[in-house]
Amino acid sequence: MSARDDARVTAVLGPTNTGKTHLAIERMCAHSSGCIGFPLRLLAREVYDRVVALKGRERVALVTGEERIVPKDARWFLCTVESMPMQRDFAFVGIDEAQLGADQERGHVFTDRLLRARGREETMILGSEALRPVLRNLIPGIEIVERPRFSTLSYGAAKKLSRLPRRSAVVAFSAEEVYATAEMLRRLRGGAAVVMGALSPRTRNAQVQMFQAGEVDYLVATDAIGMGLNLDVGHVAFAGLHKFDGRRRRRLTVAEMAQIAGRAGRHQRDGTFGALTEEGDEAFLPEEIQAIEGHRFPKLDWLYWREGEPDLSSIDALIASLSRKPEMPGGTVTMLRPAPEALDLKVLKRLADEPQVRDAVRAGGRGNVARLWAACGIPDFAKLGLDPHARFVGRVFAYLAQGFIPHQWFADEVARLDRTDGDVETIAGRIASIRSWTYIAQRPDWLAEPETWAARALEVEERLSDALHASLTQRFVDKRTTALMRKIGAGAGELPVEIGAEGEVTIDAHAIGRLDGFRFTVAPEARAADKRLLLATAEKRLGTERRRRAEAVIAADDEAFALAEDGGIVAHGSELARLARGSSLARPAVVLDPALACLDPQLRERVATRVRDWVTASIAKRLPALAKLAEATRAAEAGPALRSIAGALETGAGIAARAPLTASLDALDGGARHWLRRAGVTIGALDLFDPRLLKPGARAWRQALIAAMHGAAPPVPPAGATVLPRATPGAMVGMGYRPLGAQAVRIDLVERIARAAHEARAASKEGARAPFAADPALATSIGLEPETLARLMAELGFRAADRRGGETADGSNRYVWRGRPRPKAPPAAAAARPGNAFAALGDLMRAH
Repeated sequence: MSARDDARVTAVLGPTNTGKTHLAIERMCAHSSGCIGFPLRLLAREVYDRVVALKGRERVALVTGEERIVPKDARWFLCTVESMPMQRDFAFVGIDEAQLGADQERGHVFTDRLLRARGREETMILGSEALRPVLRNLIPGIEIVERPRFSTLSYGAAKKLSRLPRRSAVVAFSAEEVYATAEMLRRLRGGAAVVMGALSPRTRNAQVQMFQAGEVDYLVATDAIGMGLNLDVGHVAFAGLHKFDGRRRRRLTVAEMAQIAGRAGRHQRDGTFGALTEEGDEAFLPEEIQAIEGHRFPKLDWLYWREGEPDLSSIDALIASLSRKPEMPGGTVTMLRPAPEALDLKVLKRLADEPQVRDAVRAGGRGNVARLWAACGIPDFAKLGLDPHARFVGRVFAYLAQGFIPHQWFADEVARLDRTDGDVETIAGRIASIRSWTYIAQRPDWLAEPETWAARALEVEERLSDALHASLTQRFVDKRTTALMRKIGAGAGELPVEIGAEGEVTIDAHAIGRLDGFRFTVAPEARAADKRLLLATAEKRLGTERRRRAEAVIAADDEAFALAEDGGIVAHGSELARLARGSSLARPAVVLDPALACLDPQLRERVATRVRDWVTASIAKRLPALAKLAEATRAAEAGPALRSIAGALETGAGIAARAPLTASLDALDGGARHWLRRAGVTIGALDLFDPRLLKPGARAWRQALIAAMHGAAPPVPPAGATVLPRATPGAMVGMGYRPLGAQAVRIDLVERIARAAHEARAASKEGARAPFAADPALATSIGLEPETLARLMAELGFRAADRRGGETADGSNRYVWRGRPRPKAPPAAAAARPGNAFAALGDLMRAH
């Protein structure tokens, strides 16, 4: 840069939102070349993009500790203050946020640039009004221009997170507090973007873009937000007013408060600031509020200083020059203070105590002193602490003293960090680590192929940055809730709730759940804290759709209804009701699904009536005998015998064993028997049943009615099964199978075998009581085992002929009719006992 010429130095001073940085960019671009030093890599990158749009990518350079884009014909440089190329000659030089010369860690760098960096034609220093006295003393002849703020900044009172206005930024002072605040905003208001100085430019820009585009209405940031980042913020809320400055936890100065609060408001739009609490140490004091609103801050009468061109003749000379107190002619020394010992100097002193470091320096002379000092400038991005960081720097210098950093070490360390799995903290930690290698790769003489390795390190950083942005968004942004909160201001009735063809419910294209029938289910990925809001919002807008669906159910024809396998009643793809225990098996109750409780009582009752009508019609259609039997049990003219049989058949869902009903069957007259046959009931040798009930369609209804009446349905036999392995006898009758030894045979096939046996007996030429041969083909085709057939023939009233009867020529067994067995009578004592159930039944039968 040009030799010092204070006659062409202009200071543009004022609070935030005065357009200082914009003015500097305009002035630089008006010159043939220029350089501006910024306090943050993020800000340098932001301005670089703006200047590229004006001048073209091949004419603009970006130089920061971790990124170096220097085209061959670059004429305009955007840099961090530490990376300003002091050896180059520029027509224009600018220094932004120069009041940071009072910063304990980096202040000496800003002061050095303020004193030494000069443009050939123009130098511009940007900063707070507090700089005025120190600039007057340090730079004689400086021209000072004061810029007023474009908009008003006022105190907006303390506001809790739940009451923050839209377009608010919350400022916290640690990564942990930033994450905790962002998580709370996600729960309360749908989410927040996150901005921290430790983020890579790529991650920061992606997060800011979310906020600027309105995808989220809140931003959570560290105090890096105060360093000139251009954001559309209306209100700045301080999560606290204390920070740890690397040495101690202290209260922010009024100037620091104002620098951050000043981010509120943009151009002509006013802004407000406040805290999250109005009491205690984290609340603003009245005098602080007045100072911030009036832009009145204590004047700076000193800046930190450290030798900008230290003596590199030896380690001791280097340390001595860096520790020297400021010496300036004209009494200005009182304006400069020795800078506190920064990290680079601490690392240098630590390494100077190691013999191997001194040996390496002596072997390389002045060049190795410069290399050692350059290595000590590697920032501790990962916040390892002095000792671990010093060991790392020592290893880097050991390689530099011998030539270059080995490719293999560099490649292995970068490859180790090239992973995008893990949570936010894990990925952020990898980014912090890769920044060290990005910084190393930007040094032109540290690697044999610096451009190749710089591109490799930057590629990994960008991949990690994209992953971090995705993780931050996933963790701290709920787009459904954001859309809800944005629309709720217009009233819940205005929310654009849409229902897709598959039942998906969306608001502003964000899925919030599903409407299955009448039941709304919140999206499973929504966190518990959000579900209540989503459910309440959807409920207010789904009433119309549910009423429409209810009316469609009421108007639907019978084909629209179906009986589900589990017994539910379904229409239009959703379950409406279930069968429950009623007055009898053929007259079940209907219980509506709880989801229909969302309907008003009158509409809900109309749906219930429609479902009951369908159930009644379906029983009459699918189980006609059962419906008629239910009528017979209530008809006085049916007679006691028929009513007894009808009741037993209804209880058994159309199937009943014959033996317990023998007395009632004997008491039936011809008309009653004819009524049973017309009803479809077969009076079989062993069972009474309606064959139609054994078909699949009727069987499903039988299962459902039995389950409703008794709480459990018999198991469903395999389709087409004629014989089953014997199970619980009670279950067999309900399934329509009769247990016989080791097998169970379907009752209609039992009747076919009985009829075939009687036909064979009637066809015998030897007489009705003579032995006859039963055809074995029928039993074989059904799958009966010999033992099962013998058991069945015995129950039918046949006994095997003795050996003299022999066997037929085809090997079939011969049987003799002995008559159907009569049911056993109850014991005499039991029958005579007064009040006994058998005595009462006997009296009833004798009476009729």
